[in-house]
Amino acid sequence: MTIGKSPRSSAPDSSAPAAAEESSRATGGPSIGRLLARARIDAGLTVDQVSTRTRIRVPIVHAIESDDFERCGGAFYARGHLRLLAREVGLDGEALVARYDAEHGGAPAQPTGPLIDSGPIKVRDHNRPNWTGAMVVAILAVVALIGYNLVGSSSSGGDQPGAASAPLPSGVSAPATTSPSAQPPAPESSVAAIAAAPADKVTVKLVAGSDKSWVTAKDGNGKSLYSNNLEAGQDQTFTDPKKITLVIGNAGAVHLFVNGKDLGPAGQDGQVVHLTYTPGDPQAG
Repeated sequence: MTIGKSPRSSAPDSSAPAAAEESSRATGGPSIGRLLARARIDAGLTVDQVSTRTRIRVPIVHAIESDDFERCGGAFYARGHLRLLAREVGLDGEALVARYDAEHGGAPAQPTGPLIDSGPIKVRDHNRPNWTGAMVVAILAVVALIGYNLVGSSSSGGDQPGAASAPLPSGVSAPATTSPSAQPPAPESSVAAIAAAPADKVTVKLVAGSDKSWVTAKDGNGKSLYSNNLEAGQDQTFTDPKKITLVIGNAGAVHLFVNGKDLGPAGQDGQVVHLTYTPGDPQAG
């Protein structure tokens, strides 16, 4: 199997353990760790430089180059580290991951729980929501609330000397008197959020909670927008006129905001989800 570029002749990395040599003999070629180490040396990079660029700690880089994947914390993170390291040293990350799966028990199992989304959201033109109408309704609701406040303020002024209440038309009851601290009910936040989102674009914001997750994002033309770990407390925002496609490795650790709407966690802890969003209400499709 050819992995990216062919490494130039160089002396073997003396830090690799005997297990790497045994793996090389068993597969008929250099092991995964040996390939990465040789490619790094050929690229003129040190372990510290690779660690800084990929944000993978130095001891883990050493362990991977020695074919010790236990330090990665699991197969999911091992695959992510392999992709990042391969990209920095000029190797084919997907080929390394495929070889890792073949040598360590195959690809990850499919999620047992229901996927949030497994393909593009199908939106029919004749059923597509009218966002202009929704925005008008939201504005009218705000105007009505302001008018209600003004009417309430005028009514409360009847206790002042000289103030008189205007007679109400027949069959109309007077509004109940409220204290100055009482406030009218606010419009639902989801309606306001959808009305504020641009109708001609899709906007996706990802916020990592107390744990990190591997995330990839592509635009409507299939161009990669992001491919990395989203660390705890970090966030990323993506916008495109057509669609945003996501793959989230630890769905329970990522909070989703799509087109101004809070969708909550992307899934369950450890769950891998594939999501696609287009302009409009992310739950209408």
